[in-house]
Formats: sequence, structure tokens, C-alpha cells
Amino acid sequence: MFRQLLNWRTVLAIIAILIISGTVIYSQYLARKIARDEKLKVEQWIDASKSLINAQETSDITFAFRIVKDNQSIPIIETNEKDSITNWINLDSAKAAGHPGYISKKLRQFKAQNPAIIWTDPNDSTRLNRYYYGNSRLLNEVRYYPIIQLFIVALFIIITLLSLRSSYRSVQNQVWAGMAKETAHQLGTPVSSLEGWVEMLKEDSRNEKIAHELEKDVNRLRLVSDRFGKIGSTPQLEEVDLVHQINNMVDYMRKRAAGKIVFAVNDHGHQQVIAKISAPLFDWVIENLLKNSLDAMEGKGSITVDIYDDKKSVHIDITDTGKGISSQNIARVFKPGFTTKKRGWGLGLSLSRRIIKQYHKGEIYVKHSEIGKGTTFRIVLKK
Repeated sequence: MFRQLLNWRTVLAIIAILIISGTVIYSQYLARKIARDEKLKVEQWIDASKSLINAQETSDITFAFRIVKDNQSIPIIETNEKDSITNWINLDSAKAAGHPGYISKKLRQFKAQNPAIIWTDPNDSTRLNRYYYGNSRLLNEVRYYPIIQLFIVALFIIITLLSLRSSYRSVQNQVWAGMAKETAHQLGTPVSSLEGWVEMLKEDSRNEKIAHELEKDVNRLRLVSDRFGKIGSTPQLEEVDLVHQINNMVDYMRKRAAGKIVFAVNDHGHQQVIAKISAPLFDWVIENLLKNSLDAMEGKGSITVDIYDDKKSVHIDITDTGKGISSQNIARVFKPGFTTKKRGWGLGLSLSRRIIKQYHKGEIYVKHSEIGKGTTFRIVLKK
């Protein structure tokens, strides 16, 4: 169990999480350290500024002047006892001149960032100034760096996952195509042999009826082999009358349906509906959907095929009165291997989706399903 969980993807994810966590923790540590240093610099700047203002002619103001001059990064706003703005430094002077509310907006921002440093006049306790200061560019960069790094790492992970998914699908497609072509190859030899035996049976007039029925089944096997052979190759799409094509497949399934099943095809006034399809592969899709409907009804009910034709596309709805599909299974019915039947590999709908989407550039989905009432599958083909 542990080995299954500890694959290379999990290890990479753990390493990425550790790197990001370590970066965030260290960045926050640096940000707090820089914030303390900046608060100390602001306090020194206040003391130096007041020293310059109150300096005597004989006082040495070199050090105080240097402290005031060196503060080129921390923005500061000075207010009086009534909290009215009296001075400011290290803000955009052009914006301050062009936008009257710029300094007030910055004052509100600084109040939210850091508590004010209060200076009280030693000679008059009623006279004071409040100094509000914002974060320097360096402090903002240190604080926002983990967010930028997180975004970059997340983008890298997403790109990697998409690449892996694309690679997995490519390998899966190759496996599907390889299995299908090998199946077609393996079927080819016995089908050819059966065709020879059918021809031999035809030579005796007494076997005419048997030979005719066997020929139908052998032709059916040849059709199945041809379908598998087309998987993985680009099929030749030809203009076909869908009404005629669907009626033929419904007739075929009607003869082989057990129980009391009623079939109906509604063309809604369109005697012909032309679309470009690969007839063998399209028949395979219709057959899979009809078989699923038959399995869902267990010997009684109705199957209705509705064909709708508009200017840009053709919609084909196959509706049954079977047991329906639960809401949690609707999203899974087209996944390879998914089945609710006791027998079967769960590949029919997956192949059908591949044929419609990949080869015909169309859509196939569950239009509606209700437990105990039935299901409607829809196929959309572009003209």
C-alpha cells in the first residue's frame, strides 16, 4: 500500500510543497525583520528631523542631516494633533499635485499597514505629531515573492500534468489502435475460411437455406473485422443518407431482439438526411447504443430513434424505456471499463465516443436519464 502511494508523482508533489513552505516561512521571517528595521529607521528619522528644526547655530547637525537624507525608500506622512496632514516624504509628487485625494488615500493605507509613531513636544505636552509610514519597495517584494513563486510553481505543475495527461492519452490511443488492428488480423483468417465453407455449402442445393443464413453471419463477422481494422486509421468519410442507414441498423437489431420490444424511427418529415460519415463505424455506434437500450429494458419496452436535421448539424436521439442511469454514473458511462452489467468489458460506449468525437468531429452524450423511466443518448454530427 505504501509503495503504491509513494510513486514519483507523489514524491515530486511533496518536494514542491516543502520548497514552497520553506520559502514562505523564510520570506515571512525576512519581512518581519525588515519591518522592525524600517520602524527603527522611521523613529530615527523623526528624531533627526526634530533635531534639525530645533538645532542651535553652534550644534553639529551632520549626523542628523545624514539620517534625514538617507531615507529615500520609506514613505512617511506627518499629521498634527487633529490628524490633519502637515507634511509628507517619498511619495509621488506628480500624483500629489494632480490628484487632491492622493495623499489622503495614502494616509488611510498607511494607517492600515502600521501603527502611528507619536512625537510629543518636550516643552509642550499638548503639541504632538503623528507619523504614519508605509512599507518600502523592498519589504513589499519580500512579502509578495512567495505568492509569485507559488504562481510559477502552480503553473509549472499544471503544464506538467497536462503534458503527462496528453502523453497518457497518446499511449492509450496507441494501445487501443494496436488491440483493434490485432483483433481484425486475428479474425481475418477464420472469416476467410468460413467464407470458403459457405461457398462449398452453396454447391449443394439441399443446403441453400443453411448456406444463406450462414452467409449473413459470416458477412457480419467480416463487417466486425472491418470495423476493428479502421480503428487507429483515418476513415474515409462519405455522404450518406442517415435515415436509410439508421433504418437498416434498426431492422437488423429488431430481428435479433428478444421479448416484446417495439422499435420506431422518426425522421420528422425528412425523407433524406445527408451527412458525411464512415458507414461501418457509424453503424457500430448505433448498434452499441441499441444494444445498451435492449439490455436496460430486459425484454419489454420501446426504443425510439429521432432524427433532427437543421442547417448546421444533425441530431440523433436514441430513447429507451429501460431502467435509466443514476446521476452519479452519467459522467462515467463513457469511461473505458465502466459497466453495470454482469458480463461485458465496458468498452462499447467508450469506443462509440471515440468514433464520434475523434473520427467524425461530433458529439455524443447522455441527454436525459431518469431511474425507472429510461434514457436518451444524443449524437450530434456536423454537416
